[in-house]
Amino acid sequence: MQRRTLLGLTVAALVAPARAETWPDKPVKIVVPFGPGGPADVYARILGQALTESLGQQFIIDNKPGAGAIIGTEVVAKSPPDGYTLLMMSNTHTTNETLFAHKPYQLMRDLVPVSPVNSSDLVMVVHPSVPARTLQEFIALAKAQPGKLSYASSGPGTPYHMAGELFKAMSGTDILHVPHKSSGEARNDVMGGHVQMMLDAVTTMKGPIEAREVRALATTGLKRSTILPDVPTVSEAGVPGYEATIWLGIMAPKGTPPELVDRLNKEIAKVVATPKIRDAWAQQGAVPMTMSPAAFGEFLQKDIAKWAEVIKVSGATIQ
Repeated sequence: MQRRTLLGLTVAALVAPARAETWPDKPVKIVVPFGPGGPADVYARILGQALTESLGQQFIIDNKPGAGAIIGTEVVAKSPPDGYTLLMMSNTHTTNETLFAHKPYQLMRDLVPVSPVNSSDLVMVVHPSVPARTLQEFIALAKAQPGKLSYASSGPGTPYHMAGELFKAMSGTDILHVPHKSSGEARNDVMGGHVQMMLDAVTTMKGPIEAREVRALATTGLKRSTILPDVPTVSEAGVPGYEATIWLGIMAPKGTPPELVDRLNKEIAKVVATPKIRDAWAQQGAVPMTMSPAAFGEFLQKDIAKWAEVIKVSGATIQ
């Protein structure tokens, strides 16, 4: 009995590294729990194409939006931990840990951190019909008409929602949250004048700003955006200390072999470090992020705590 147990342990020790060496030997699925057209979808496709080229197996993007990213995330959490199903996640997920008390999974219990991907600032935009050309004018308008103005998001718990709630709390304004199924739908409603305001990623809103379909009032980083240098930050334009960003990362089902996680982490780091990717992302306002799986795990834990406090202070709820 003891001999068979030792033999089994020896075989397992030999097989695990071999599995990492041969992975991937079939297509890999990256589940994006958001709709098409948003940053998670866009950068998942860029990352997937780069990994396809470097690893010789197809990385397939599978959009599964709904319920504030919970539907697609649950699919990944319940998938085999074999390295062939991955999750493209964002700070929506760290926010959801507080906003949704009864999810069918827990982020840090049922998934393992693999690697961050990138981060970018948001930009506050309004429809051109809104009679406010500066952030201060918008705040004054909102205070003069409490509950009359509205802002769009891609759903409860998303960075767009939380950025809006944080802005309301710090500016002392009452603005109605209008959740949508995707950032694309939210963006279209603002450009169509159905909703007055949105805090959207600079990477996806730069085009509509340049086309004058919306008016940019402020960006949300601590420094001005390199791609919108003439637009002030929210902090300098009237709400001191305000900061909100959107970041993306990759997670895998719990139980995924550490050697597979490490290999994927290294492959993603190679992708985001390539001059072609870095230069292209810089022009879009996205900053590559690299961390070890352990460091990314610590980053996630801190972000969960951060947004728990923001939700407590702002009073943000699921609508």
